[in-house]
Amino acid sequence: GSTDQTAASAEITGAEILKLSPNRGKGGAMNAAVQYIQTDIVAFIDADLGQCAEQVGLILQPIINEEADLAIASFPPAKKKGGFGLVKNTARWAIRKAGQIEMVSPLSGQRAMNKEVLQAVTPFKEAYGVELGMTIKALQKGYKVIEVPTTMTHNETGRDIKGFLHRGRQFIDVLKVIKAESGGNKT
Repeated sequence: GSTDQTAASAEITGAEILKLSPNRGKGGAMNAAVQYIQTDIVAFIDADLGQCAEQVGLILQPIINEEADLAIASFPPAKKKGGFGLVKNTARWAIRKAGQIEMVSPLSGQRAMNKEVLQAVTPFKEAYGVELGMTIKALQKGYKVIEVPTTMTHNETGRDIKGFLHRGRQFIDVLKVIKAESGGNKT
């Protein structure tokens, strides 16, 4: 579903590409990819990281060393003003409620986990609920979830119509995850 030539760039490097039609969104793409994962440790990384992707080792290390079951990259403060914190703070509240942990970057897409956790948190929620659903499921199932400080950056949305629409869709999906995970629907 990407329109930014990510697949073409990855293909040039020799990466195996999974092409889905129609566009299934991030969660749908991740769900489709799970059946192809053959490693004991997996990392999910957003395509917009650019050179910051070199820091993936920071989230892999706690998994390799068995210090955590799910490691999530936390980002430094945003460089440009985005929203008003409603989406992030709602996600933080849901995570705190699920597992008594505080998170800086609750919606970070940069995550590493062992195969056991991967199997426990799938299928993933669709759309913008992927990360929050993954974290809540892992915490509810007793897995150790940590945040790893990084200096990663990514494409930020601003305080314009496009940015507010993006955060509006995010907020709706975050609320859907909270409702599903608190209402006894643990899938």
